[in-house]
Amino acid sequence: MKLRLLAGVSVLVMTAGLSACSDSSDSSGDGSSGGRTTIDVWLMRDSVSAEFQKEFVAGFEADHPDIDVKVQVQEWDGIGQKVTAALASNDAPDVIETGNTQVAQYAQSGGLLDLSDKVADLGGKDWLKGLAEPGAYQGKQYGIPYYAANRVVIYRTDLFDKAGVDPAAIKTRDQWIDATKKLNKGGTQGIYLPGQMWYALAGFVWDEGGELATESGGTWKGALDSPEALRGMEFYQRLQALGKGPRDSDEAEPPQAEVMAKGQVAQVISTPGGAQVVVENNPELKGKLGFFPIPGKTADTPGAVFTGGSDLVVPMVSTKQDAAYTFIKELTGDAWQKKLAVAMSYVPNKTTLADAVAADPGAAAMAVGAAVGRATPNTPGWAAVEAKNPIKDYMTAVLTGGDAADQAATASEAITTAMKSGS
Repeated sequence: MKLRLLAGVSVLVMTAGLSACSDSSDSSGDGSSGGRTTIDVWLMRDSVSAEFQKEFVAGFEADHPDIDVKVQVQEWDGIGQKVTAALASNDAPDVIETGNTQVAQYAQSGGLLDLSDKVADLGGKDWLKGLAEPGAYQGKQYGIPYYAANRVVIYRTDLFDKAGVDPAAIKTRDQWIDATKKLNKGGTQGIYLPGQMWYALAGFVWDEGGELATESGGTWKGALDSPEALRGMEFYQRLQALGKGPRDSDEAEPPQAEVMAKGQVAQVISTPGGAQVVVENNPELKGKLGFFPIPGKTADTPGAVFTGGSDLVVPMVSTKQDAAYTFIKELTGDAWQKKLAVAMSYVPNKTTLADAVAADPGAAAMAVGAAVGRATPNTPGWAAVEAKNPIKDYMTAVLTGGDAADQAATASEAITTAMKSGS
């Protein structure tokens, strides 16, 4: 799934360059030319820069002189229908980048190649769970982890200094609450947290041992009304109250980075790219923003976070599956993952590669959370939940005085209904 603001996770103003590169390779009608096989690859808008794409394709073709790569850049809007149609046709590309939580719905159709026998060869034991788990469906691995990004805390260093708060000392959720209380004084908001940031809520629910939905005997049901999930909502209430975030909207309405840029907001929960947007809106804050991982319940474990990002899949109808796998193996291998992480400030696809972003404060903070990152329920029906999003309504209802248990039961029932309709 593409994280909101993932497009700001570094230098992502590269749209024109990507478009210019998207049709740079030629291919004959049968996918080969002069003894070379041409593979068609769909990459998503803003997933990589034009510079990185050019470097990788040139390096790959040099190392594999029998394979040409033709990259086509796709838009996120409407991609679900386009991929579904391609998988059902006889003219699909050979490699497709897909949001990590989209793999299940494509695999359900039977249109993806099962890559389970390649997991060991690709070093799958070290993959981030937030990418690997949603890349699997019914016990088979269809999606190969490509890159990840997740939310961290972006904070104002000057406001922390003024309040005497040491961000390095914030290791637990209780310490985070105590620090935020100190910051939430005078004209300063301790944190700007809108009422419907449901991905943040999901992390708190997971920290408590709860789930958004659970599966039993092949049937999925909403689970926001469990005692564990309710404790996650209770923590969200405590944190959200330490600022003036609206209770009836999410981080996009209004854009929270713009709010932080305009006012005395000490913290926001965002992908690191949000800091760039803050500075663009208020250059005076350049050099005054820092990052730390979302704290967990205990000091030895960071907070659970929703892992956004992409996987790579191979359509069943591809006639060049071996070349497609070679492409995926290179792009998701250690050498290019390190380069990608540095170039784009992404989290590499393996926990063992986290050191690649050690020099990038925002990406380093992301990597800490990514190690314990999660994804939304791995079922094709979850897309219908997000389309209606009863979780947002639930959060607003509780934050405006509704009984948490009653509202959670209503939301859980709505989640169950949505998943049934979307399966």
